[in-house]
Amino acid sequence: MLFGCTDTPEVSNTPAQPQPIEKPAQPTVVSRIAFGSCNKHDLPQPLWQPIISSKPDLWIWLGDIIYGDTSDMKVMQRKYQAEKANPGYQALLKTTPVIGTWDDHDYGKNNAGKEYKKKAESQQELLDFLDEPADSERRQQAGVYTAYTYGTVGKQVKVILLDTRYHRDTPGKNSDILGEQQWNWLEKELKNSQAQINLIVSSIQVLPEEHKNEKWENFPKSRQRLFDLIAETKSPGVIFISGDRHFAEISKMKTGSIPYPLYEITSSGLTHSWEKLEKEPNKYRQGQFFKYLHFGLMEIDWNSKPVLLKLQIRDENNQVKLEQKVNLSELSFTSKK
Repeated sequence: MLFGCTDTPEVSNTPAQPQPIEKPAQPTVVSRIAFGSCNKHDLPQPLWQPIISSKPDLWIWLGDIIYGDTSDMKVMQRKYQAEKANPGYQALLKTTPVIGTWDDHDYGKNNAGKEYKKKAESQQELLDFLDEPADSERRQQAGVYTAYTYGTVGKQVKVILLDTRYHRDTPGKNSDILGEQQWNWLEKELKNSQAQINLIVSSIQVLPEEHKNEKWENFPKSRQRLFDLIAETKSPGVIFISGDRHFAEISKMKTGSIPYPLYEITSSGLTHSWEKLEKEPNKYRQGQFFKYLHFGLMEIDWNSKPVLLKLQIRDENNQVKLEQKVNLSELSFTSKK
């Protein structure tokens, strides 16, 4: 993504070391999930307090946690340390479990894929930032993809974090974006999921087709394979969450193989955004786009009948700027085996 993605100069000063904190317990029921992307460690970060005020049960990094843009892992590490020492982010860590994946800038190079030579080293830097345990399988595999399941039976959310960088080919008609190992893993995760809601987190947009920047449509065979996999596994409650674009929007698309509409909420602009954007083609967009600083929030009312989802974009004042209400009962297969 080129718009709004000016690279941060490589810094040599050593930031203050983040202080160890006691992590909050994992939630038993998840009803509020906050998320965001495009965050520069050396810019003002005014959104942490509104994010905390929204009382999320979980925070998801969608990528571009920092703007590393380097092959020097010491530079990458210093930028992660600076972000982790940010007082606002420290406050979030004390109250909210944090998970996440990467995009190109925290991967190491703008728009990069499998050709980036420091990807294995960069992977460990991201996992260090996320406090991934030393013995985690995520540290042994090629790529940062993983999945988490939250909640009790009947009120479960599965968060599937994709890695759209480590195995990605150069964009093209028959190019792959995930790699066979990750495709096989994703199939198992969807087949074995007992969750009512399956959130698929992609650093780049899945549904929009018309813009000229990074998106799954640049890998049409992989995009169709993703839709086919959802259909074959009869996975209910699939919602896509993405970042990268430096603005926010909500998309809705119908496919021939999935009997329910696919929704995607894009949240991208924690420290900088595409304020000069006047228009952006997207035939699947619901309502308008939002081009100022923001974060995403998904509210789940498990007590509502049917269960009600609210996909929201909120601004610096914690005000809802975009919202899509979805009945969970609509996101289902009528004859799941």
